[in-house]
Amino acid sequence: MSTMPAMKEFRTETTPEGILHLIFDMPGRSMNVFSNAAIHEIDAFATWLKTSTVRGVVIRSGKTSAFCAGADLGELGEAYDMIVAARPAERKRIARDHFAPIGRAFRKLETAGKPVAAAIDGLALGGGCEFAMGCHYRVLTDTPRTALGLPESLVGLLPGGGGTQRMPRLVGLERSLPILLEGARLSPQEALEAGAADEVVAAGGEVATAERWVLGATVPAQPWDRPDWHAPDVQAVSEALGQTRARILAETGGHYPAPLAILDCIEQGLPAAIDDALGSEIDIFADLIKRPEPRNMIRSLFIGRQDYDKRRKADALPGALASFVADVRAAVESADAGLGDMRPEALRFAGFTAEGSYPADPAEIAGREVPWFEKPGSPMEEAALKIVAATAGVARAYGSAFAESERALADFAAVTQAGFPSYLGGPFAVLEQ
Repeated sequence: MSTMPAMKEFRTETTPEGILHLIFDMPGRSMNVFSNAAIHEIDAFATWLKTSTVRGVVIRSGKTSAFCAGADLGELGEAYDMIVAARPAERKRIARDHFAPIGRAFRKLETAGKPVAAAIDGLALGGGCEFAMGCHYRVLTDTPRTALGLPESLVGLLPGGGGTQRMPRLVGLERSLPILLEGARLSPQEALEAGAADEVVAAGGEVATAERWVLGATVPAQPWDRPDWHAPDVQAVSEALGQTRARILAETGGHYPAPLAILDCIEQGLPAAIDDALGSEIDIFADLIKRPEPRNMIRSLFIGRQDYDKRRKADALPGALASFVADVRAAVESADAGLGDMRPEALRFAGFTAEGSYPADPAEIAGREVPWFEKPGSPMEEAALKIVAATAGVARAYGSAFAESERALADFAAVTQAGFPSYLGGPFAVLEQ
């Protein structure tokens, strides 16, 4: 048997029956997240597993907080900076090379020829949920704090570790859409009923239940790797998604690329063999991650939100925050110099108001490689950019009122309290671009 790879993000234990416990336990962290190191350790572990003599694997968390809360968004931001610093022609290749390992690792795990069960107590979100779906059997604890979810769309991304492919294959296309597009979570009982979980047990019993399944498992294979798997045809999938795509375009004006990219992943991948589907997913992910909208939404809706919530609980929000939000709102309301009758349309187009219909073709807006705010192409878009610039002027005026580390927090407040469109990030994000 080959030597097990050295790991820092995971540790292992072996039972007398020959079951190996792979324990996700990031050092120095209260919550497990998928770092680059963790992803490469799973890849190396799955490669080793294929030639090992263990009877099977139970994956569990070494934290009491959760199974895994998703990606390390700090590293994600660094990766984004690396991608956009490259020549435009090289960005997709760099993005694909950087992010493909997670999907490859999970695929290796489920095809290693050993039964793998996940014992899940607490949240399994994003990459944590994808990790669980890459196992052959999932046991969830029957507690309010346990749930499965893929919230990437809420910060402008898509699940790039197989989530857009395994979730609809497990729970069905219709049931998967709220999870993938709206960040809906499955409670343990909902996951069991939908097919995303195999058993739900009382807290404390999940590991023994997972071990029991491993001991009784025959040659393991995912449903999509079995001879009796039948994929839907291309036309059926396209027709099923058409109404959803039209609704998203009508609601967002084409400004939010993530939900449309998720639909592309499903439409291209669900009728295909799983390996081809995973290849399509990472290609679409690589196109998405090099756009500015995900960066902007991660900044305001994740980093800014985290800081805002932490400071609010400590009663330590910046003193200038309330006046900043009020001035952003006032700037939007008064930005009419030279806009004339075009102002209501420009407000609606940019996403500052939900009133009226979009004065542009949302599908055309969504199809642009360069977003409108980087290259406006009509008088109405120029007018919308003037409104956005007015809010950036507020950020400029408040430059000394917020430390650099507080600006994402201020942008989050502008998004949630002043109606600033999250795909643009916030006034400071606009100012700094």
